[in-house]
Amino acid sequence: MDKIKKHISLAIILLFFCISSNAQSLNTEKEFVKENIDFAAQQYQLMLKTPSKGKAVMPHSMRKDGTTSKGSIYLWTAGFFPGSLWYISDLLGDKALQDSALVYTQMMEPAKSFTDNHDIGFMMYCSYGNANRFAPKVGYEEILTESARSLCTRFRPKAGVIQSWNGFRSWHSDKIYDFPVIIDNMMNLELLFHASKVTGDDSFREIAVSHAEKVMKNQVRKDYSCFHIVYYDKETGKPIKGETSQGYSDNSAWSRGQAWGIYGFTMVYRETQDKRFLKTAEGMADFYLDHPNLPSDKVAWWDFNAYQKGYTPGIRSNANNVVINYRDASAAACVASALIELSTYSKGAKSRKYLEGAKQILHSLGSPAYRAKLGENANFILMHSTGAIPQGGEIDVPLTYADYYFVEALHRYNKLLNNEPLF
Repeated sequence: MDKIKKHISLAIILLFFCISSNAQSLNTEKEFVKENIDFAAQQYQLMLKTPSKGKAVMPHSMRKDGTTSKGSIYLWTAGFFPGSLWYISDLLGDKALQDSALVYTQMMEPAKSFTDNHDIGFMMYCSYGNANRFAPKVGYEEILTESARSLCTRFRPKAGVIQSWNGFRSWHSDKIYDFPVIIDNMMNLELLFHASKVTGDDSFREIAVSHAEKVMKNQVRKDYSCFHIVYYDKETGKPIKGETSQGYSDNSAWSRGQAWGIYGFTMVYRETQDKRFLKTAEGMADFYLDHPNLPSDKVAWWDFNAYQKGYTPGIRSNANNVVINYRDASAAACVASALIELSTYSKGAKSRKYLEGAKQILHSLGSPAYRAKLGENANFILMHSTGAIPQGGEIDVPLTYADYYFVEALHRYNKLLNNEPLF
């Protein structure tokens, strides 16, 4: 009897310590989120004070002299700054930052008619999509729907995909392909799903699903890495070949392209509940997390295969001239945000793997190795992103979309910690 009592007592003590430890861990993670969001708010309050010149109003990156580089509302990254302000202000309940988010979001309205490339999804859903989510107003849905219609003008029925750019010159020659589709385009489909739900018009959804299916078939490789670009034949709609734009080589795995894929297919699964898209998202996530070249802090190199045997850049690519390997915090931030969502759809060990991977990435990015000091880094949050090595630009600099996906990931993580639904 005494032995039984001792065992029961030990079990109670162990249970108490487990509960106490879990509660402590939960509080530690909540404090981690709050500290990083507090810092983000301070940086962005300083960012808001940086002067703009002419039509360059949206923070983009940092110049060599340490000042903030900005772009117009028609630059593909324009929506990220107001989007970050929405996330930060929502987490903190900061009315002043919300007012600033509104000001910068309203600047974006003329872009609703933009049809020159596919990036209107980035531009308008990150800005007006978040505005509509956190502080909805009459007219926002109309703006988002018109933006979706603009994106649909680039849908090519024969190929079943949304054309990304109007043309791209191959890194291998002077040949210009007139029908390129890039993996980044997966990120723009959320705008179409939203428009379909709001309007009841299934055509938006059908275009989004068609595009995702074709990317899954033609752009995602058997090992779940992906081509950055796939060229299509305008007449037949058939894929011609896969190549790279911002990665190291045609057969390499560009890390931010991998991030776009993980995030994009996770989102498409959310909207369709089609298990094919979940399988693809999980496969691409496993490729990232299990890759032998992924550093221990889980912040990827700009390309998983850069400078390795069997991987050769095109003759025109600036990657031939870069000898230092660089990390890409923007890829890691996007992956972290995607993994948090993916962990809520996957089961068992996979779910735990994805959430743990996201936590590791967030803690790495929130450390002094990647998070800037207050008032430095042109007032961006994260350092060490890599935008376009083949083009010879944005090498080891802050990038507005790195900040955006970092604060989005923190926003999602905070919801998980508080047992709240993500959407």
